[in-house]
Amino acid sequence: MNGIIIINKERGFTSFDVVAKLRGICHQKKIGHTGTLDPDATGVLPVCLGSATGVCDLLADKTKEYEATLLLGITTDTQDITGNVLTETDVNLSEADVISCIQNFTGDMEQIPPMYSAVKVGGKRLYELARRGETVERKPRPVTVYSIDVLKMYLPRVTMRVTCSKGTYIRTLCHDIGQSLGCGGTMESLVRRRVGGFDISDALTLAAVQELADAGRLNDILIPVEEVFAQYGSIRLRPDSDKLLYNGNPFRGRDILEKTEAVETGADRYRVFDSCGTFWGVYCSENERGLYRPFKMFIPDRT
Repeated sequence: MNGIIIINKERGFTSFDVVAKLRGICHQKKIGHTGTLDPDATGVLPVCLGSATGVCDLLADKTKEYEATLLLGITTDTQDITGNVLTETDVNLSEADVISCIQNFTGDMEQIPPMYSAVKVGGKRLYELARRGETVERKPRPVTVYSIDVLKMYLPRVTMRVTCSKGTYIRTLCHDIGQSLGCGGTMESLVRRRVGGFDISDALTLAAVQELADAGRLNDILIPVEEVFAQYGSIRLRPDSDKLLYNGNPFRGRDILEKTEAVETGADRYRVFDSCGTFWGVYCSENERGLYRPFKMFIPDRT
């Protein structure tokens, strides 16, 4: 199987648990996920199968949307409610104070990864060090929070919708907002609602995927790899030029049978198909030379 399945990860599962279970459901070893979700977090986890594993890194770079509940007045060692409580403080704030503070946490910023995270320092995962009671210096990392919308507020709880870049820790965002307000804060719950163009409304639980597998209908939910690049134009090659594509070679305009332009104005990337309509990869256009070069290849299984 080559494609993407959108999983609605349930609480208690690690992202690796999901991959392991899907290997059994799909009877396939070549599977990878596209961005870790903490065990207590839920929501969208795109999982790639077969040749689609080549898109894992690209999907991990996509913009993400979360719904998070911030609990003010408490700090923990994990920056979420599962950790050991470090401080407890009365929350004597108005809703206007909280909203004003939250609005300051949009845009480009630097975050210090939490100790309980999968970031490596000196070859060790931070969470491994944290479990041994060790704390090490972590370098700030650049992230972007595109928007934060307060959905509801019953102090000391604030539910927010956060749209952000790759690498943003919502736990750390909650912690930092609490610190800025002077009362501390921790993340009480987290749902990832969107990764790129994949929405939680399209996601399925592992149990639902198992039911479809039992009915022999897994292909019904398998998203073709090329849909990740739907914003690009498409090119179909002439039959006598297919060999260029099969060997991962550049091609020229004379090799093109059909071409549609990109949805995004000025985009120079194209989904490229052989003469039979099989997707092989994404190519970049070098307009000044009339040449198309491989950007990312997804070699299909032709057996």
